[in-house]
Amino acid sequence: MSLFSQAVLGVLPHVPKPLLRVFARNYIAGETLDEALRELERLRSAGHAGILDILGEDVTTEAASRAVVEEYAAAAQAVARLKLDCYVSVKPTHVGLRLSEDLAFAQYSSLAGRLAELGLVLRVEMEDAGTTDATLRIFERLRERHSNLGLVLQSRLFRTPADIRALKPGPLNVRMVKGIYLEPAKIAHTEVGPIRAAYVECARLLVERRAHVAFATHDDLLASELVPLVQRAGYAKSAYEFQVLLGVRPELWKRWREAGHSVRVYVPFGPEWKPYSLRRMRKNPQILGHVMRAGLGLAPRG
Repeated sequence: MSLFSQAVLGVLPHVPKPLLRVFARNYIAGETLDEALRELERLRSAGHAGILDILGEDVTTEAASRAVVEEYAAAAQAVARLKLDCYVSVKPTHVGLRLSEDLAFAQYSSLAGRLAELGLVLRVEMEDAGTTDATLRIFERLRERHSNLGLVLQSRLFRTPADIRALKPGPLNVRMVKGIYLEPAKIAHTEVGPIRAAYVECARLLVERRAHVAFATHDDLLASELVPLVQRAGYAKSAYEFQVLLGVRPELWKRWREAGHSVRVYVPFGPEWKPYSLRRMRKNPQILGHVMRAGLGLAPRG
């Protein structure tokens, strides 16, 4: 890690919230459901499907976890009413995993059932490595009851290929990510090259299992390896897609879409935007430089 990056990481906890908003406004749909729905409709007009995520994590009471489920259910009803091509994505700790694995399972199961009635998919997110075992157990338990499910896996973690092999037989829908949580070197790849190579290996294992794969990346080099992988396996265009983050390299979305690939955009919203924004900047400390320049009214560097 460069001295600049180390310095930025040290500064992050002290960045004023108004300055963080300068960053967040480009990557967060807003704080309300109405703002998120408007963004999803805008994306639909451009030919992109969506992913709806209510920002938040680590609820501290069962009542709070139930409130999260109700908020997601209301959002899903709005998505269905507007006939948007969109699914919802939910973090385990947002529905109570830190309190109880059984509680998180019950909340996920309740939401999955309600989404099934609307014809929508529920994606079980993946958080820091300390939650991985419990998240995988919850996902497997949910698969016994529900079919409208997807999972997230992180190529950064050494364990992920074994986790893919250990998933029970049956249809799989997996969002493959590099991983935004900065894990220690004893359990995770920490450099770009090994993370990318691990991503391709995980993708290969998922393709061998004939999973529906969502390639969550903005990495051109990585994409140039993933597309031939699914083509050699005889995948139809509907059996995979690229997934991208709101506000990140929209010119790339257009290029992929023009090449015939489906592109789905992650649309996060809600008042709890600060932790998400900080993780994005920790992953790419150069962003903070752009944010600070924007905050001072300076033009971005090319």
